[in-house]
Amino acid sequence: MTASISRVIIAGGGTAGWMAAISLARFKTESPLQITLVESSQIGTVGVGEATIPGIVHFNRKAGLNELDFIKATQASFKLGIQFENWYQHDSKFFHPFADFGMPVDGVAFHHYLNRLASTGVPVNYENYSFACILAQQNKFAQPNPQPQSPLADYSYAYHFDASLYAAYLKQQATAAGVQHIDAEIAHVMLKPDNGFIESLVLKDGTVLEGDLFIDCSGFRSLLLGQALGVGYQSWQHWLLCDGAFAVQTTRSGEILPYTRSIAMDAGWQWRIPLQHRMGNGHIFSSAFCTDEQARQTLLDTVEGEVLTEPRKLSFTPGRRDKIWHKNCFALGLASGFLEPLESTSISLVQTALAKLEAFFPSQGFAECDITEVNRLHNLELEQIRDFLILHYKLTGRRDTEFWRHCADMTIPDSLAHKIELYRHRGHVALYDQESFKHSSWLAMYNGFRVLPQQFDAKAAVVPLDLLQQKLSQMRESMETAAMQADSHQTFINRHCPAQTDG
Repeated sequence: MTASISRVIIAGGGTAGWMAAISLARFKTESPLQITLVESSQIGTVGVGEATIPGIVHFNRKAGLNELDFIKATQASFKLGIQFENWYQHDSKFFHPFADFGMPVDGVAFHHYLNRLASTGVPVNYENYSFACILAQQNKFAQPNPQPQSPLADYSYAYHFDASLYAAYLKQQATAAGVQHIDAEIAHVMLKPDNGFIESLVLKDGTVLEGDLFIDCSGFRSLLLGQALGVGYQSWQHWLLCDGAFAVQTTRSGEILPYTRSIAMDAGWQWRIPLQHRMGNGHIFSSAFCTDEQARQTLLDTVEGEVLTEPRKLSFTPGRRDKIWHKNCFALGLASGFLEPLESTSISLVQTALAKLEAFFPSQGFAECDITEVNRLHNLELEQIRDFLILHYKLTGRRDTEFWRHCADMTIPDSLAHKIELYRHRGHVALYDQESFKHSSWLAMYNGFRVLPQQFDAKAAVVPLDLLQQKLSQMRESMETAAMQADSHQTFINRHCPAQTDG
């Protein structure tokens, strides 16, 4: 057997770097890991990602974080899903919840019963049969029972939080767990002449950091994986047109909503993310259809509340590195690729990548079969997310701007085209290996974009229509009654986890 890994060097901080630090600090190996994180306080982090998906709850628990302490420290609020506005048409909206719609009946997926009813001309909205959707409609929040009495009461949640405060909180936890922190800038990456592995990082003050495993969290620069090791980048911009964003913080007006708002604009979309102390806002846009100044002004003209910061410009190319792991370097976050935050996947991808690294944690030998498998799994995961994001643009009913006409008419990956065609014809949701978004998420999109299948499962026709409508009405009423008993999201936060305030 080859020797165990003992020295891990993390290049870069921010959310990705400190997630890696706390995760590896809690990771049980044959011998303790010596973990060093080097970052420069003179180099800013992107830090605008403030919305998450439910995996973050599991990550925090696994890292030993106390939920209430975390919420208070990061000014967090709860998230039941995302409300999409103006995506299908102007003045349209639909909700993507972290929950299923209804529950299977006699082995038949619930949506087939709804599609059967819709085929008779009866208006149907999936959201009436999702407890998370109903809570969101009423601006309510309750933590799900870990052992719900009914599958209808089973749902998940995530958070909105201040990314810079989250990184600071993780840093505090990680350094307390023994992670060494160095505030310095990396000047050179030294490679071993015999095999091209990374040997050390040389800091500007001349300090040399030798390691066995190097984690690249250097952001878009991809200082280790991209620059030093020359791993290429695959652009997906021909499918995902948006390549720029402006982000700005504003004061928050009104109660804290338990969901993210995604609002389609003329050449992109806008996010609104409610935190306890402010609102996070941004405008993602395509430079082929909108100038920087137009995008910036659109954001300032449409935000609510007082502007607290100068709009910050970000430029990016949607896509991924050819590999996330090469030799003894593993990349996380922006160093490995970037997909627009339309479904809040940035932090989730750091989490799932870390899970893969830990599942295939190397020895000094760095077995190529392990590295190949992790790259295969990660690339598949990103491709499935890519397709899910493209779906949002491809299914639009808007034809009012050149941007939306292009999105509706563009050629899409064969993998996605098959999924859409299968659902339109049969009402069947096709899921592939390494899917981040499951059955209910695809149904939320198909329902929101008014895709009605030509067929439904024949077994769903067994129930008489009048009995089906009666059962659906009872289901809807029971969930609405249960939602009315929950606190408002604002009240829940005020009662259980109000954020820390200065002074």
